[in-house]
Amino acid sequence: VQLQASGGGSVQAGSSLRLSCAASGSTASRGWFRQAPGGEREFVAAFRRPTRATYYADSVKGRFTISRDNAQNTVYLQMNSLKPEDTAVYYCAAKTYSWPVAYYDHTQWTLWGQGTLVTVSS
Repeated sequence: VQLQASGGGSVQAGSSLRLSCAASGSTASRGWFRQAPGGEREFVAAFRRPTRATYYADSVKGRFTISRDNAQNTVYLQMNSLKPEDTAVYYCAAKTYSWPVAYYDHTQWTLWGQGTLVTVSS
């Protein structure tokens, strides 16, 4: 399975963006991480297919929404009220058959997209 992320760009603070991550095959778990310049890869959001449960980092809760289009094997990250501190390369992640218990740990995810840059200016 391969992941293809898209939708990044440069916006002003307070704006919205929607990221997409298309998978070439079926996946059980999907997530988004981000990595700011000089920083570590950090958890943003995750979607657990069997239960349709969603999980968010505290820093994005209430502003970002993860959703999934099963027919298209595509996951979206709707980002509203963007802040300069949201600036990062955003990566989509997946696991084919299982749910990573430590979903916030990027090392638990096995499939990665190529990353898409989001730049938020003040």
